Amino acid sequence: MSQLNIHVTASFEKDLNKFMKLRHINTKSEAIRLAIKEGIQHAAAHVAPGNFTDWLGLATQAPVNKKAKFSSDDDLWG
Repeated sequence: MSQLNIHVTASFEKDLNKFMKLRHINTKSEAIRLAIKEGIQHAAAHVAPGNFTDWLGLATQAPVNKKAKFSSDDDLWG
């Protein structure tokens, strides 16, 4: 297991102590591991899936160039 050293603020340590009392955790390291694990699980569970249905037909709404140099693709490539 790797080691991580952190410096915390007084307010963080106060909140951590509350968390430890609520969960009956004896060590700060275990409390921090648990809080991070739960935070990751919470974040992963609340990720919204991509929804691209609003994009359907969007290209057909683009303005038409009335002063086009070529009247069709055939003229462009011909």
